[in-house]
Amino acid sequence: MGLESLDIPVKFAVYSMILDAIAVAAGFALAWVLGFKDDEPTAALSKEEAKKAAIGQKKQLGKEEVDSPLEGNVLPLCEARDAAFSEGIMGKGVVIEPTVGEVVAPFDGTVMTLFPTKHAIGLISDNGTEVLIHIGIDTVQLEGEGFEAFVEQHAKVKKGDKLVTFDIKAIEEAGYSTQVPIIVTNTPDYADVIASSKSSVKKGEVLITAVISN
Repeated sequence: MGLESLDIPVKFAVYSMILDAIAVAAGFALAWVLGFKDDEPTAALSKEEAKKAAIGQKKQLGKEEVDSPLEGNVLPLCEARDAAFSEGIMGKGVVIEPTVGEVVAPFDGTVMTLFPTKHAIGLISDNGTEVLIHIGIDTVQLEGEGFEAFVEQHAKVKKGDKLVTFDIKAIEEAGYSTQVPIIVTNTPDYADVIASSKSSVKKGEVLITAVISN
């Protein structure tokens, strides 16, 4: 049974567990990246130390811009056809109705979660921004049909790298929405998460700005 077919309370609990898993993995990734300098081995940073280091980097930047991972029409998150997204349970973000069935990396970072059905992928940027890209609503029911992944879990990616392709027509013909919610899952780490006001967007254009608090 997929996440989308569960009752809402159960679904939220499952999503929460997924986000906890992403957070743990993110802490490990940051500890690995920040625990080495000039190719000289040092002790790995604790999760708390890694988080503090990441926050320090973010404050220096002032903000992090998340580019659009796909092309299409932009909708506010409240118009997502799934309450877990539209009610902001998983964090702030935006919805894209795709016109091209290809998802690319919105920043330099790491693939932290890739669902076996390939309909959802979780990423963390090199600066610590965690993003979930969920392709379609209830599309877990397709069991991967119409989806193809070009990366593996834990892979390092560069902005613009191809991540996943999907068949828009096949998803629609199967009776599912092709909406793609794009969520900053560590929203509480930021002063604000601002979605683009554009009505349409192309890959590589700024879609979300995460503002770092002083």
